[in-house]
Amino acid sequence: MDTISRLLRMAQLGATLEKHCLLGAATRMDIARYGELEVPFHVLLDGECRLYVGREVFELRSGDVVLIPSGAAHRVVTAGPGRPRGIVETDGDAFATTRSERGGDPVIDLFCGHYTVNAGAGALLFRSLPGAIHVAFGQSAETDEVLRALSSLMRLEASREGSGTAAILAALCTVLLAMVLRTARGADVVWTAVTDPGIADAVGSVLAEPGQDWTIERLGRQASMSRATFLRRFVRETGMTVGAFLARARVMAAAELLTTTDAPVATVADRVGYRSESAFGRAFRAEVGTTPGRFRREAVLRRASAAA
Repeated sequence: MDTISRLLRMAQLGATLEKHCLLGAATRMDIARYGELEVPFHVLLDGECRLYVGREVFELRSGDVVLIPSGAAHRVVTAGPGRPRGIVETDGDAFATTRSERGGDPVIDLFCGHYTVNAGAGALLFRSLPGAIHVAFGQSAETDEVLRALSSLMRLEASREGSGTAAILAALCTVLLAMVLRTARGADVVWTAVTDPGIADAVGSVLAEPGQDWTIERLGRQASMSRATFLRRFVRETGMTVGAFLARARVMAAAELLTTTDAPVATVADRVGYRSESAFGRAFRAEVGTTPGRFRREAVLRRASAAA
């Protein structure tokens, strides 16, 4: 299984398209902060607008996608004369339709939604990404082709809004996330979009077999690089040291085992590369903020609550 597919499986991803926004000029739409295990996204199908996330400002154009792993509150603003106006929403079976107050022709066509992830591997995955990721249309022919196809399919299904629309749009949103994770390159390092083949191979090998004895020398040989070159390129491509990545990858794998198997904590520790249960406990707590045992108990309670 490839790296992105493995990560999305471990994250137990869910996708929801919440709103289809047809906003006129001089409109401001404020979006509140999302929950701890929720990741908002936006797809601009047509027009131009600005997206404010904290102190960052993104100039969006048709075909652009923004993912906000931090879940931070943000604001969408369309240009135009006069005092900014708010929005009105109309509920639908699959999603809400959002328009500007006092009507007027739309200047943007925007989809807004969010992903949900589990408290283990999913939370760790998105915590390791920049606070906001902007994939701009026009950065590469391959990316543009995928964005164009996805935008067309999403727009077509939204216009129909019939039986199965919510499920179809959720599936398309999952495809969108996979594309973002594998292609996002910009001012911030997105480690899932590694471009160096040797580093990508090393990342994939660790995620596939986290319990192996992954030394820097072994990974460097696999990438056909000297130790110094491998270390330098790994940090440049992933934004993390090898040690930090190994710890995160192993804890992500451990979180999956703790929630999908009944294996004792000591067995889980051994499977993900820790020869000492106490060392595993320290590493797990440093990444997740709780002990492996407590994490497993809380996961059981969450599943019971969801099933009630």
